[in-house]
Amino acid sequence: MEFTVKSGNPEKQRTACLVLGVYENRRLTPSAEQFDAACGGVLSNLLRRGDLEGKPGQSLLLFNVPEAVCERVLLVGGGREREVDDRRFRQILTHAATALNETGATEAMVYLTDLAVKGRDLHWKIRQIVETVEETQYRFDALKSKKDAPRRPLRKININIPGRKEQSDSEQAIREGAAIAAGVKLARDLGNMPPNLCHPAYLAEQAQALTGEFSALQAHILEESEMRQIGMNALLAVSQGSAQPAKLIRLDYRQGPAAQKPYILVGKGVTFDSGGISLKPGEAMDEMKYDMCGAASVLGTLRACVELQLPLNIIGLIAAVENMPGGQATRPGDIVTSLSGQTVEILNTDAEGRLILCDALTYAERDEPAAVIDIATLTGACIVALGRHPHGLFSNHPPLAHALQTAAHASSDRVWELPLWEDYQEGLDSNFADMANIASSRDGGAIIAACFLSRFAKKLHWAHLDIAGTAWKTGKTKGATGRPVPLLTQYLLDRAVETSSQ
Repeated sequence: MEFTVKSGNPEKQRTACLVLGVYENRRLTPSAEQFDAACGGVLSNLLRRGDLEGKPGQSLLLFNVPEAVCERVLLVGGGREREVDDRRFRQILTHAATALNETGATEAMVYLTDLAVKGRDLHWKIRQIVETVEETQYRFDALKSKKDAPRRPLRKININIPGRKEQSDSEQAIREGAAIAAGVKLARDLGNMPPNLCHPAYLAEQAQALTGEFSALQAHILEESEMRQIGMNALLAVSQGSAQPAKLIRLDYRQGPAAQKPYILVGKGVTFDSGGISLKPGEAMDEMKYDMCGAASVLGTLRACVELQLPLNIIGLIAAVENMPGGQATRPGDIVTSLSGQTVEILNTDAEGRLILCDALTYAERDEPAAVIDIATLTGACIVALGRHPHGLFSNHPPLAHALQTAAHASSDRVWELPLWEDYQEGLDSNFADMANIASSRDGGAIIAACFLSRFAKKLHWAHLDIAGTAWKTGKTKGATGRPVPLLTQYLLDRAVETSSQ
């Protein structure tokens, strides 16, 4: 999809489809009012007749409007003006993009930037248009023998801006939105791949493919023999029941000053999680292919950052394994020595994500990072606590937590911080090792998992994002979401702004 910005009167736009907003109670937006006045009140007459009320989810397609030079006009309902917030704006955009696809128009001029969104500026609205349109266009049909493509797909969106003084910043908003959308698409594609094709070696191949596409990226893949040699026994304990060997994937993006400490993203890459010996129930087990969505988000975020040419040093670490109940599988009761030297009693082999992440966090220490963020579909308990809207956020460094919350607000990719109080740590006590990998009680499961990881992040400014509820959707809309690529990219965009202002 091609996106451009353009200023001008709506009635003078030679376009296949002009998109205008209508608030509830049949109130026209400013651009719709301007168009109506220039075209003899045609819109007002239609609204008075009751053809459209302006409610969310409503739209009306018009042809051959008198005095207009466009081929079509698409009126889109915006709801009550005072109720247009982030969520409602994205809903309006989604409906508009879906309706546009059904018109047969290959390009459109969109005037939805004049919708008043609480606390949001033009830059934000343009970026949301780009991201939402691309999300609406997304299809995963690579493995279908028959593709369900629109008859005349939408190819170009022109976005209205007030004038030339807004052009430079608006074009930057398009660049940001397009880069994030490309990163989200990559993450969704990887998440939606079936586990017989998307295994640890496949993830390594995708990382190497990115280095072929972008010369600023370098990849290094640690094999099991190297991991065993340096002592990553917690990670290897997860993979030993599978015929698929584990991979530790490292991607380096070094475009900041040589002395600048890197930002490290650590992704959980369990390409299929059967639960191991602690076997999961069969219902919805197919969705355990999404247990590598943390890894997918790292690759997606790095892609976005490279496209934006951020002046930062960024490292992506992906612990890629498959958790299977094979003859060599780890048993409940086994004790392993992690890369940090701490010993772990594995009481449940289905609490495997924390085992691969703890070794990856220790491995991250050697780069003396500015900050480390791990991203993992870690606990069903996080879904119980927060549902499927925000990511669970944990951190041992308040400035890092605040920076992620700021980025979450800016990107509309929400987080909610949960505590890491010492009170919870005793739940990990073990009679036989330094710690257990689960607590005896199910209380506060997401917090207990984060507490486990915190024991391996004491030397780091560290944050943990539990994306178990946000990485994919279930039911009729089942599929990977690509989150939290927007959040992570915004966090790094903010760091780049900080760097340039120093």
